[in-house]
Amino acid sequence: MISMLKKIYNYVIWKLNLYHLNKNRVSFHKDIKILGKLTVLNRGGCFLLGRNVIINSRYSANPVGNGRQTGFFLKPKASLTIGDNVGISNATIYCWKSITIESDVLIGGGVQIYDSDFHSLGYEDRVLNGDKKIAVSPVKIEQGAFIGMNSIVLKGVTVGARSIIGAGSVVTKSVPAGEIWGGNPAKFIKKVF
Repeated sequence: MISMLKKIYNYVIWKLNLYHLNKNRVSFHKDIKILGKLTVLNRGGCFLLGRNVIINSRYSANPVGNGRQTGFFLKPKASLTIGDNVGISNATIYCWKSITIESDVLIGGGVQIYDSDFHSLGYEDRVLNGDKKIAVSPVKIEQGAFIGMNSIVLKGVTVGARSIIGAGSVVTKSVPAGEIWGGNPAKFIKKVF
C-alpha cells in the first residue's frame, strides 16, 4: 500500500513539475529527470534546459542540500541557459540578466548562484532614491566545472572549465580553467591534476 501511495505521489509531483515548467515557458527535453518539487518563477525571461539534466529538489534526493527545493527565478528579459548532462541539487539560481551553465557541470546541494546584488549598495541610492542602481553582471559556469555544496557564486563571475569550487565557498571573482578554489572569499588552492 505504501509503495503504491509513493508511486502516486511521485507521479503527481512529476505532473506538477511539467505544468510549472510549461507555464513558466521553460524549454526542456523529455529526458529531464526531476526528483522532488521544483520552484520556477519566470517573469518574462528565456529559460533553456539541455538534454539529460538531473535536478534533485528534495531532502531524500540529496540530503546535503539542507532540505531545500531547487528554485529558478528569472526577471523580465533575463537569459538562463543550462547545458546538457548537468546535475543540480537543491540549489537556488536567481537570474536578473544572464546566467549560463555549460554542459557536464555539477552543482552541489544548497548552492546559490546570483547575477545581481538585489539592492543598491549606497544608503542614499537604496533608501532615498528608489533603489534604482542595482549592480547586475552575467555569470558563466564553464564546461565540466563542479560547484561544491553550499557555495555562493556572485555576479560577474566566470568559473572556468573543469574547475572545482570547494564546499561552502563564496566566489566573488572569476576562476581560471582547471583550478581548485575555496573559502570566503574563494581563493586559489591548487591546479586540478
